[in-house]
Amino acid sequence: MGSKWDWQIFLQDTGGGRTYLEWLMSAWGWTLSVAVCALVIALLVGSLMGILRTVPSKGLMFIGNAWTELFRNIPLLVQVFLWYHVIPGMFKSLQAIPSFILVVFALGFFTSARVSEQVKAGIQALPKGQRYAGLAVGLTLPQTYRYVLLPMAFRIVIPPLTSESMNIIKNSSVAFAVSIAEMTMFAMQAQEETSRGIEIYLAVTALYFISAFAINRIALVIENKVQIPGMMGGGR
Repeated sequence: MGSKWDWQIFLQDTGGGRTYLEWLMSAWGWTLSVAVCALVIALLVGSLMGILRTVPSKGLMFIGNAWTELFRNIPLLVQVFLWYHVIPGMFKSLQAIPSFILVVFALGFFTSARVSEQVKAGIQALPKGQRYAGLAVGLTLPQTYRYVLLPMAFRIVIPPLTSESMNIIKNSSVAFAVSIAEMTMFAMQAQEETSRGIEIYLAVTALYFISAFAINRIALVIENKVQIPGMMGGGR
């Protein structure tokens, strides 16, 4: 590795008709694509499982708890390999599914277990009288969740969900294990080709930071707009 930094490396041709900067931008796009798609799955599935864990039904609570315990107690990288190597072998119809889709589901389901914990905690943080009041005025249990509990609970859990959203950007790096051309794979291959590890890894680190920081700022704006009047915590 050279003793002087050479940022011109990003303007050099990779030998494939594009520069290392273009390759890096493409890898950044793949990282964001994996993270955003997985985040959508995590929020939808995690919210559902978190709700199920708070309803007065042993069967539904079992489903929510089983899902959460299963996906949060298996390492993420192992889950990625299960989706990529094991599940397609068990179900032949899944062998044609692109690795991008498989890693999105692996990361999304892994994060959904963490989202489930946050949503459950948010609902349980509300006074029990709110549920009873909703039922007392004639709302069904689903209506009580929709109109009374969830609007308040989701406001409460925006800060921890922000952390999970930032984590999913960082955790998307596991996609390199199944040959997704995201930033970690770019860094490993570009460093091997150019021997400019300092420049390569600093650039990748900066883009990870920018991505996570942007999510933090967006979530802060949302938090301030939907903050429950009288509650502390806005304007962090």
